[in-house]
Amino acid sequence: MALTRDVYEILKSFPLEERYALCDQIRRSAVSVVSNIAEGFGRDSTKDYLHFLAMSRGSLFELETQLELAESIGYVIISKEIRDKIDHVGRMLNSLSAKLKARITNPKPRTPND
Repeated sequence: MALTRDVYEILKSFPLEERYALCDQIRRSAVSVVSNIAEGFGRDSTKDYLHFLAMSRGSLFELETQLELAESIGYVIISKEIRDKIDHVGRMLNSLSAKLKARITNPKPRTPND
């Protein structure tokens, strides 16, 4: 969520003519990252959750690419802090996905307390 809020702040500095073009794409990508995590968490199966985490990761790559494009055009300078947040979210998604895949591959036996 913090990354998405930061992206919204960055977009305030874009030229008005980009508000409904590149800004809209960037905004949708940023929102998609967190939305897919939430939607996957709310699903009934680990496989579904993994699917939505993969979609979130794709949206994160899309967001990063769009921000790099905006920077190359000269609309914004992407700070190290934003780049670090993007990397951090990517690592978190990879880690969570790996743990969920391990759970599918090696399910824990149920105990009487489950």
